[in-house]
Amino acid sequence: MKNNKFLFVLFFLFSLICSSQQKITWKHLSKVKFTEKYFPDQDHTFLHPEFFPSVKALEGKRITITGYFLNISPKGKTYILSKGPMSACFFCGVGGPETAIELQFTTKQNFKTDTIVTITGLLKLNSTNVEHFNYILTECKGTLVK
Repeated sequence: MKNNKFLFVLFFLFSLICSSQQKITWKHLSKVKFTEKYFPDQDHTFLHPEFFPSVKALEGKRITITGYFLNISPKGKTYILSKGPMSACFFCGVGGPETAIELQFTTKQNFKTDTIVTITGLLKLNSTNVEHFNYILTECKGTLVK
């Protein structure tokens, strides 16, 4: 009987550890519809996201995703994970806003642009602040893909 309780506790702890992060793909993040919306404070029209329920279910969860690392800030403070390399990124007209994630790291990163990395962080969905991406990962940690 004690062995059964021990195995149950061990299984429970193992499942908590394994479920603490969810590996996703870019296909998961493609479940979004965009419409043009005017933002008076910017006096400009931007694409406004309507996230599908499957994407909303990921908000606040620790996720892991692989993509191309982009350092788009001259001072090295703005990092992006992209579905494609810099030459085929969202800003170059290939793909939409759902193909890029703003990265907010806990420590300075030394990845080079276009390096393929796997990033883990807490997913935040953004539909109101045009100064940030629609997808934001906070508390990020990254590893090189070999």
